[in-house]
Amino acid sequence: MIGKIADNIISPLGMTTEENYMAVKRGDSRLVRYEGLWDIPEPFCASLFTESQWEDLSLEGEYTRFERMLIHSIAQALSQTDVDASSQRVLFIVSTTKGNIELLDSRTPSFVHRDAGKALELADAALHISRYFHNENTPVVASNACISGLSAQIAAVRAIASGRYDTVVVAGADVQSRFIVSGFQSFKAVSQEPCRPFDIDRCGLNLGEAAATLIYSRIPESAEGESWLTEAGAVRNDGFHISNPSRTAEGCFRALSHVMEYCRKEDLALVNVHGTSTLYNDEMEAVALRRARLSEVPVNSLKGYYGHTMGAAGILETILAMRAVDGGVVLGTKGFEELGVSCKVNISKDNRPTDRRSFIKLISGFGGGNAAILFRKGGSR
Repeated sequence: MIGKIADNIISPLGMTTEENYMAVKRGDSRLVRYEGLWDIPEPFCASLFTESQWEDLSLEGEYTRFERMLIHSIAQALSQTDVDASSQRVLFIVSTTKGNIELLDSRTPSFVHRDAGKALELADAALHISRYFHNENTPVVASNACISGLSAQIAAVRAIASGRYDTVVVAGADVQSRFIVSGFQSFKAVSQEPCRPFDIDRCGLNLGEAAATLIYSRIPESAEGESWLTEAGAVRNDGFHISNPSRTAEGCFRALSHVMEYCRKEDLALVNVHGTSTLYNDEMEAVALRRARLSEVPVNSLKGYYGHTMGAAGILETILAMRAVDGGVVLGTKGFEELGVSCKVNISKDNRPTDRRSFIKLISGFGGGNAAILFRKGGSR
């Protein structure tokens, strides 16, 4: 089997997975209302790194803020292993939606002396990151809107299964900027207050900054019992609309249906959903869960703690779900009070106990993309 051997999360809530997990378990959040930031005329709520935190992520050399946060996260994850990152048997996969897009705006502090036009290319940024670790393989970039983090993990599992690689480092991040925030505001999708996933009074999403890393490898049979294993994964695109989710949740339902072929719903501790707090996303996911007969399974969203971290979301939320289930907990959905979708969904408002050892990570994105992965902690298949 193929599974996780190390992980890391860097966010405004903390610089390690454990710091982030404990903060979320306490109910902490760094979502703050900003007015006039980057000369954006409308206020918005987001979870952003402070200047002192960016100083903690400083790095010698010509690295942008996006690259610095990824390098720090990867380095922390690698420090938990004996993996030689420079090996030809190690592949790097970078998950991001916009990479160094903030370089378009001269008001942001992320200038580098190398050619900014080249740095805007996602492939160039990924190369800059993998070369920092002296890895000469061509890195892979997963840039598939909001499902990038799960797309990257599925690609990692396939790369190892192919026999070409022993280990894959999957790292995701995005840095918020005027370009990104104003783009979401143009959709009237951004809330000026902390988001409320699945709540009847939800009024839009928040954006967030974070970097997250998962390192995957083939797990020896003797170690399977205590390892997080990838049981099944699927990407399904329903091609419904460039930005709106399908009203029938077709792609989301098909992704769920595929991974459910590998488990019973009675074995699931939870389904960690995208839960952006927008009117249509939350409704679509509720429809998909009903169609997949998962309405009774505990469900949570972590956007009330981090906002939407874009390229990091699928990785960060996977790591936190693993850590929570390890601790016998289904984390609560911050901001949720009263169900505001048309289908019954078993939303975890507060932390609740669990003794189950499997979960599904579900996510959807622009362009009709949907993805799901089933994870299992050891035990028999």
